[in-house]
Amino acid sequence: MAIATQYYLLLSAAVFCIGVYGILTRSNALIFLMSVELMLNAANINLVAFSFHYGNLTGQVFSLFVMALAAAEVAVGIGIILVLYRNFEGVDVTKAATMRW
Repeated sequence: MAIATQYYLLLSAAVFCIGVYGILTRSNALIFLMSVELMLNAANINLVAFSFHYGNLTGQVFSLFVMALAAAEVAVGIGIILVLYRNFEGVDVTKAATMRW
């Protein structure tokens, strides 16, 4: 007994909306990173659900690429957060509007 694809799509939409809410309402850079990760995971849920629905592996292969992209994004994001913390004594992204060379 398999779960219908609509339930995966609803779960993906809910996770994506939580990620968008986190980006729009928070000013903490760590919350930004976590929200982007939630949005990428929602895309992965969609890719795997449609891959299962249509019976091919294309969506699962693309989800592996999205996971690699997410790992690279975290590596770069942590570096940016460390620079923010070092220069502004916090990770509030609204203070970084004055960041220059």
